[in-house]
Amino acid sequence: MATVLITGANRGIGLELVRQYAADGWRVVAACRKPKKALDVEKVNGDVALHALDVADPDSVSTFVDQVKSETIDVLINNAGVYLDRGIPFGKIDYAGWVTSFQVNAIGPVRIAEALAQQVEQSTRKLMVFLSTQMASIANNSGGGAYAYRASKAALNAAVKSMSVELKPRGIGCLLLHPGWVQTDMGGKKATLDVRDSVHGMRRAIEGFELARTGSFLSYSGEILPW
Repeated sequence: MATVLITGANRGIGLELVRQYAADGWRVVAACRKPKKALDVEKVNGDVALHALDVADPDSVSTFVDQVKSETIDVLINNAGVYLDRGIPFGKIDYAGWVTSFQVNAIGPVRIAEALAQQVEQSTRKLMVFLSTQMASIANNSGGGAYAYRASKAALNAAVKSMSVELKPRGIGCLLLHPGWVQTDMGGKKATLDVRDSVHGMRRAIEGFELARTGSFLSYSGEILPW
């Protein structure tokens, strides 16, 4: 049985990833900050193990890694993220929010990947997936704003690109995915894409991944996105 580990698994895209992978017979290691409140995860049928994890807290990461040390991880999905500066214009930038954004969106996923690399390497599929956003694309930024969100996700892209180079000789692939503008708490009510369709698309990209494409930045539809 293949195993997928999903961070930020309590709601939105993370929860839908849990549902779809569990429905397809995968073992799912689901992680979120407050598992006691993750009632929707507990309702999912299948082989699902729920753990506490705050990706921005080194002690929480250390405890979590110790709890899952016996797992062989075929696909690691770094989904946990925050968008704290929606609608905040230049002149009113929240710099404390910048720090939190970088801790969760950029540093946290790299910390998780580094801590679990050996367990991914021991698996059959050997893939690390990182949820990014087209808003991290510098070439495509025509809207401005969202300074902390854009910058933290662009930093994640840069880190994962470097990671892909170093991990390729070990047979570990790295894939950056834009989930689309999804109807979740983060995406908002005006979003154009249903969460199930987003996850279906990303899973197609994951299933079709080949090591030769490690370090790619793709949309859920499979489109290559510019840096």
